[in-house]
Amino acid sequence: MRRNILEYLEDISETYRDCAAFSDETESLTFGALRARARAVGSGLLQCGRNGAIAVFMERGPSMIAAFFGVVYSGNYYIPLEKEMSQSRISAILDGAAPAFMICDEKTEALAKELDYAGRVLSIGELMASKTDEEGLSRVSARALDVDPVYVVFTSGSTGLPKGVVACHRNVIDYAEALGAVLRPDARSVFGMQVPLYVDACLKEICCGLKYGAKTVFIPKKLFMTPIRLVEFLNRHGVNTVCWVVSALTLISGTGTLEKAVPRLHTIAFGSEVFPSKQFALWRKALPKARWINLYGPTECTGMSCYYEVPDDFDADMPIPIGKAFQNSEVFLIDDGVLVNEAERPGELYIRGAGVTLGYFNGFEKTREAFVQNPAHANYPEIVYRTGDIAKYDERGELVYIGRRDNQIKHMGYRIELAEIEAAAAKLDAVEEACCVFLEERDRIALCYAGSVSEKTVASGMRKLLPRYMEPAIYLRIAVLPRTNNGKLDRAAVRGLVAERPV
Repeated sequence: MRRNILEYLEDISETYRDCAAFSDETESLTFGALRARARAVGSGLLQCGRNGAIAVFMERGPSMIAAFFGVVYSGNYYIPLEKEMSQSRISAILDGAAPAFMICDEKTEALAKELDYAGRVLSIGELMASKTDEEGLSRVSARALDVDPVYVVFTSGSTGLPKGVVACHRNVIDYAEALGAVLRPDARSVFGMQVPLYVDACLKEICCGLKYGAKTVFIPKKLFMTPIRLVEFLNRHGVNTVCWVVSALTLISGTGTLEKAVPRLHTIAFGSEVFPSKQFALWRKALPKARWINLYGPTECTGMSCYYEVPDDFDADMPIPIGKAFQNSEVFLIDDGVLVNEAERPGELYIRGAGVTLGYFNGFEKTREAFVQNPAHANYPEIVYRTGDIAKYDERGELVYIGRRDNQIKHMGYRIELAEIEAAAAKLDAVEEACCVFLEERDRIALCYAGSVSEKTVASGMRKLLPRYMEPAIYLRIAVLPRTNNGKLDRAAVRGLVAERPV
């Protein structure tokens, strides 16, 4: 039974020592080199003492992965930061977490000085040059527990302040085992890394590399501005597996790129948002033999908790389910305090299992609000995560995501799921993507969308699809819907845009 994620790295670096693990445009690390660099970093950090949280503020790439593992080798846990994050957000994270040390590279050291950081800045170059302290690393390993933290990933909080989710070794080990059982990667798998390293979504590639010897290629962010070049990059580097947010996939299909160039992918996992049916149909047509897997899960449960592998005969006009729980996890629905078992009855989604993280860093009150006693029983203490997501079972017993609890509104005396309005808009021709918000101060539903069709035409189409009380009063067409740093729709930004539109 594993109790430390570094056991994966130790094992894989023996089996696939000289095989590429992580690469980008400027650097490539084999599993053996990754282990050596991480142990050197860990040895250097041992000279600083055991201090808990250590910030890693670097350029996204293989060396940042080595820094992560180096922190863990030293018996500490890392807080990932990247320069594409706003300075105010980085400062808020540093103020809240107060790490004693921050690891930087040549490109981020100067930026670190602008942050008014009170701790000590360490050079990744100097740490990698440290002599490996085998005895010291062995002492740290001997006293390690599977409940020790691995990382703190900060998500956006409802108050505007970031919330740090603390994941331990047990969480990440469970995730690696469960995700591997779903994706079924091997040493021939080549992942294309799309996400930043300061979000938990990067664990998919990291875990599959450590457990199976899969290779990960970092995709330059600039390529997502030119989809043709993006596809060419994937094919040139032999990428055959991706775990992307839906918006990254629709960026390719929505621009007609699949008619000119098709990525040679055999496994496509997607998540974070609902896949628009028209865009999904375009992808299935282009890659009819590929495996398509819908993933669902919150950061508070180490990333993903549910999956649904789309069958060949799936009706593309139907919403893609989030399916069923990963192994060693359970998801269940609660409505008005009662466990939901019947189909089509919405309920709030709760998650239990080894993937449920430790809670929020320096946020005990928020932890108590979201990490709660299992409402399904009162027989013994059992902490589960209350997601705030609304879902239902379909007639086949598969879970179908509906929307956020805070996206459910009361309008004209009716309870309305804004996600249902977005789903209706997605059915209209030439509507590529839609986001629905409610302006409480004006008691108006607003729809913002990207597409080539006029606002008047969309409004006419929506009248045919929705009952009157669900019809948006405000329509706004824009070129591209705003997104957060992790690729999700930025509903706060959409709200700001539509608030300026007169009724």
